[in-house]
Amino acid sequence: MSSGSPVESVRRAFALLEELNRQRINSVQHLHEVTALPKSTIVRLLETLRLLGYVTNDPRQGGYQVTSGVRGLSSGFHGDPLVVEAARSWAIEFTRRHKLPIGVAVFDRDAMVVRFSTTRDSPMSPFHATVNMRLPLLTRALGRAYIASHPEDRAARHPEEVREIIARVRRNGFAERSPDAQPKSANTFSVPIRHGGKVLATIGVSYFISAMPKTKAIASYVPPLLDLAKKIEASVADLEEFNER
Repeated sequence: MSSGSPVESVRRAFALLEELNRQRINSVQHLHEVTALPKSTIVRLLETLRLLGYVTNDPRQGGYQVTSGVRGLSSGFHGDPLVVEAARSWAIEFTRRHKLPIGVAVFDRDAMVVRFSTTRDSPMSPFHATVNMRLPLLTRALGRAYIASHPEDRAARHPEEVREIIARVRRNGFAERSPDAQPKSANTFSVPIRHGGKVLATIGVSYFISAMPKTKAIASYVPPLLDLAKKIEASVADLEEFNER
């Protein structure tokens, strides 16, 4: 095994744990469909995670769910960037006012990683948990908002399909997720957070498609989302100035 290859059993366990953390209740069938792991492997891993205290199986709830023990896995992380600190209170206020969840994501190599979310504060969230999720650039709104923020000369080097996505985002003034992205019952609108000529992050608001027509959702949520972006950008500038004193 090369030094860059993961230990397969560990990779499988974390893939399973990540999916368990995204849904309130999980069945073996659902975990099999999402992770593509054999059901026998899933059952063995679930039993191990149960014995370690990270997972519980409650027949009354109809499946498996994570326990409070998973919180310990993130207790040593202290690396939130400045933009997340600046966005936190504004995102919470947005969710209190509009009831919908806000996600804040930063670019990491080849994806957008959600670093903050108000999913738990939203009574109308399509998602159970999103923090630390890695979202593809081309199919998710948070990723599309990021790539569309690149200068024209960089965008021109993308394949035709990507250029069409970028053109649509710039024409609309916001990005939305691919209709093929899971879950198909939800949609997300996203815009970038800029400072000093750079895109620091992207923010997105998500809603159930069945809740309202898309034209109404755009009219209802895109303007306050753009306003939210401006407030976060101002807070980034204030925090940066304060830290330089």
